[in-house]
Amino acid sequence: MKFRSSILALLACAGIAFGGTTAMAADKGPIKVGVYLPLTGQNAFGGQLEVDGVRLAKEQMPKVLGRDIELVVVDNKSDKVEAGNAVKRLIERDHVNVIIGTYGSSLAMAGGEVAEKAKVPAVGTSCTNPLVTMGKKYYFRVCYIDPWQGAAAATYVHDNLKMKKAAILMDMTNDYAVGLSAFFEKSFKKLGGEMVAKLKYSSGDQDFTAQLTELIKLKPDVVFMPAYFAEGAIIMKQARELGATFRLMGADAMDNPDTVKIGGKAVEGFLHTTFPYDVKKTDMTPEAKAFTEAWYKAHPKQDPNVNAALGYNAFYVIYDAIERAGSADPQAIADALAKTKDLPTALGKLTINATHDAEMPVGIIEYRNGERVYVTEVSPK
Repeated sequence: MKFRSSILALLACAGIAFGGTTAMAADKGPIKVGVYLPLTGQNAFGGQLEVDGVRLAKEQMPKVLGRDIELVVVDNKSDKVEAGNAVKRLIERDHVNVIIGTYGSSLAMAGGEVAEKAKVPAVGTSCTNPLVTMGKKYYFRVCYIDPWQGAAAATYVHDNLKMKKAAILMDMTNDYAVGLSAFFEKSFKKLGGEMVAKLKYSSGDQDFTAQLTELIKLKPDVVFMPAYFAEGAIIMKQARELGATFRLMGADAMDNPDTVKIGGKAVEGFLHTTFPYDVKKTDMTPEAKAFTEAWYKAHPKQDPNVNAALGYNAFYVIYDAIERAGSADPQAIADALAKTKDLPTALGKLTINATHDAEMPVGIIEYRNGERVYVTEVSPK
């Protein structure tokens, strides 16, 4: 607890760097933290924000155990095969001690298999599918998982909005969308809701007229569509053009400034789940305030979002684990990561549970008058 208190004090003091206070070891060269995130391709926007969050954290925490921390960043190109290759390069070529990544569950599952075989710990940023960590000894994450997120979305729709009829529109080629859809459906039915349809499309589709026309005929109260922001915004526009009156709800992959830019007026009333951070929250924790202030100092013309906070948190969790382990040995880091409990972070107190997943509440966003509004936080039933 003394360490965490000192972290908070340092966070509040601009210009004071982390690390260097526990020089338990002589200089043995840098501790290498590998980063594999999508910097190009479909998921590049989220991946870049997470890299920016990682780099911001590294600037504030440049040393641990008296040794420099070196980031080795590799683009996984939003591709499953490349994600596996990226992790292999980080381990075999760059000899990293620990890995951060990645945005996207499919990418994390591909990279996770490589890290697991090599026994190198990895900390996922926004990969929410349960399979990412299932059965893994060396893969962790700083985000909640899809069963938790999907159930929270269903709880909010059923209990808060009092909606009883729902439908699903999902990308059948995407693990993230398929998993979230299944968990939403299961939870919504358990709460007593009726599922009137489950329609599908494929990644890259641009015309959703057929599916939306069918949904309009079925008259659900809400359509759950766990899409990525670009496709989700197109779906919203086409739904409104067709005269749809049902509410649309997405998940954390819709949490992107370009959602409004692409969707325009069609985003009015749109809902999505998110991680428990928002730049406009009035009740920020000291850690969230410190992260926000540091972000604006580094990026004065750009608001931080949850992806940046998740990247920041991933680095911080690793830093904390190395500090507590007193070692940069991969096995020691993995053991310490598994014992992370009630760590104060920009996303609230974070505990990594027995399945290596982060436990935290789920935020709800609603778009009102073209603005993204953080409505509340909900825990699933």
